[in-house]
Amino acid sequence: MSRDKLELIRKSAPSVLPSLLLCDFGDLKGELARLEDAGAEVLHLDVMDGNFVGNLTYGMPIVEGIRRHSDLPMDVHLMITDPLAYAKPMVDAGADLLTFHVEAVDDVAAVAAQIREMGVGVGVALNPETPLSAIEPCLDIVDLALVMSVKAGFGGQKFNPVALDKLRSLKQSHPKLLLEIDGGIDATTIGPAREAGCDLFVVGSAIFKKDDYKAAISVLDDAIAGVAE
Repeated sequence: MSRDKLELIRKSAPSVLPSLLLCDFGDLKGELARLEDAGAEVLHLDVMDGNFVGNLTYGMPIVEGIRRHSDLPMDVHLMITDPLAYAKPMVDAGADLLTFHVEAVDDVAAVAAQIREMGVGVGVALNPETPLSAIEPCLDIVDLALVMSVKAGFGGQKFNPVALDKLRSLKQSHPKLLLEIDGGIDATTIGPAREAGCDLFVVGSAIFKKDDYKAAISVLDDAIAGVAE
């Protein structure tokens, strides 16, 4: 089922992925309904352990809760020191795509292969200071590369344009690979990211700090559509 959801993620591209880190967890069911009504096709979940990154978010119970109230594909970003320790529990909780950080593992290809065997989509992420060469060993195994345009761990950071150079390089070398960007994405940065070849755009503040989610997503979609193919 999760690989089927991966195909839905592919078909949604180019797509805005609301990052639930900034949603109202006191009304999670209501937030999910608002996002679906606003046209969201994929949900992005940031899982942080307080170790790999300085922030601490949520674990499997939240993923399970979201799955109970939404059939949308879930793109789960593991910002944790031991992704394999939590990969299977996250799959069991309802994750459809698991993305781990290259900076957190010793053998990026082996980790990618083990997650793929769990029947879900697999992605690899890298921070702005990490060179593309670090993820090269797994690019023929993964379904997605997540290029961070801020250092992983906290929302609201300023967009780092180094991500655009990485997206261009990946698009040229691996044209069929799904490309995702996360960090500082708003109406001014989403267009350049699309122009650089990005498919999936993780957005937090530019949606959740607006009163009207549908209008916020529409502005972002228009900025994507404004980029010449």
